[in-house]
Amino acid sequence: MAKILSTDTSNYSRKERGETKIHDEEWQKIADALEVPVEDIKEEKFSGIVHNDNSTLHDQSGSYIHNYNIPNSIVENLQDYILLLKKEIESLKEELKNK
Repeated sequence: MAKILSTDTSNYSRKERGETKIHDEEWQKIADALEVPVEDIKEEKFSGIVHNDNSTLHDQSGSYIHNYNIPNSIVENLQDYILLLKKEIESLKEELKNK
């Protein structure tokens, strides 16, 4: 991909990690190389502030700032689901030990 974008591998690696911006022309070159539409691969950069009622997460890793309001009910639902998945993982580990 670095060759396709006419850059060195370290610069491309920084783009991949989100440390430097991938410009629209570069997105097009990548899409052409992968033979897919740009819309299928282009990611909008998330970087900003997530508001969860009184909880705040600051992410300063990019150049865009977005505000998201996440209701507590959704956060609680996701936390419950994570707990369920953790229990399932432990159960599967036990099952593997017993084989």
